[in-house]
Amino acid sequence: MPLWKQLAISIALIFVALCSWVYFSPGAGQTLVSMGVPQSVVALVSGQPDGEGQQAQGQSAQGAGQGQGQGQGQGQGGRRGGNQNILVATQPVTIGVVNDRLSAIGDGEAIEAVTVMPQASGTIAEILVSSGQKVKKGDIIARLDREEQVILRDQAAVALRSAKEKAESYRNLQSFSRLDVLDAQIAEEQAQLQLTTAELNLKRRDIVAPIDGTIGIVGVSIGDNVTNTTAIVSLDNRSQLLVDFWAPERFAAAVTPGMAVEASSVSRPGQVFKGSVEAVDNRVDEASRTIRIRAKIDNPDDVLRAGMSFNVVMRFPGDQYAAVNPLAVQWDGEGSFVWQIVDNKSVKTRVTIVQRNSDQILVDSSLTEGDVVAVEGLQRVREGGAVEVAGGDRAGTEEVATR
Repeated sequence: MPLWKQLAISIALIFVALCSWVYFSPGAGQTLVSMGVPQSVVALVSGQPDGEGQQAQGQSAQGAGQGQGQGQGQGQGGRRGGNQNILVATQPVTIGVVNDRLSAIGDGEAIEAVTVMPQASGTIAEILVSSGQKVKKGDIIARLDREEQVILRDQAAVALRSAKEKAESYRNLQSFSRLDVLDAQIAEEQAQLQLTTAELNLKRRDIVAPIDGTIGIVGVSIGDNVTNTTAIVSLDNRSQLLVDFWAPERFAAAVTPGMAVEASSVSRPGQVFKGSVEAVDNRVDEASRTIRIRAKIDNPDDVLRAGMSFNVVMRFPGDQYAAVNPLAVQWDGEGSFVWQIVDNKSVKTRVTIVQRNSDQILVDSSLTEGDVVAVEGLQRVREGGAVEVAGGDRAGTEEVATR
């Protein structure tokens, strides 16, 4: 189809749609006139003379003005005749506490923990303990080979006997000078020291427990060659556990040694372990602004292990602030405030928010416990305005909500 035919059909369709809109929509003609379309053309399309259209529009405008005037008059009359008191729902101010609880995550360690190493080098000849066994201080855990040390001890014992007999002979016989007798005594003392050294070296072939505790997994086997830096086994005294945790610096002055703590572990849900603060660090970490605290908790049933994580809780007297309903707090250009109800009058009381909770807001203000603040119906409340308190919390809330 040629382009001019497409344009002609499009213009015709637009004209038909425009005529239909003017004919069926009463306000369409006035819209076209305001857009610059001649009144005669609009009247021709709508099928209504010019005078009648203008008259109808005038009557419509007059009716709208009368309706508006009547509505405003009735509304103003209703307000003038109505009750001037604003209906509000109120709640009393309570007291809330902040900074009364410290909760932190800490890591536990045994009150005494030792990694046992031999005092000499050699070959493991015997292992006398197993993992999980409880031992006392001085119990033998393992032994190194000792044949050479036994021989050296016996040699030192023989040398000591010889030195003693020689010194005794020199003392009994008058043919020896005092210098010879003194040399014999010195030789005896040296032989005694050599025997003591040989016995010490033999004793060090036994690997003993330095503390009371529980044996961990033994890290060596019989026949292994070890040195004095080889870890034989870990030994923990876990009758009590030390728990290190970090607290915000605002608690630095509040926490002192001896304060009670409560600790719970994920391995023992629902069970709380009692303890006390063992030590408080002498400085605050500059990066995290926290201070390190060490607590000591009892483990009488041996159910806790070193390395466990603990949720540590401490309780303090805390700071007391006025607590109000979250709906009571309003804002303006100067900040936050509440409407305090005094003698059925509304008083704007400035507040500073300290802490937000789900059911209340703690504020720093002149409010005291028992003061009454408005929580609903606040849209029309003004400074010094008369208010009417809804009867009962539940009924008042529902009545305000319906207004």
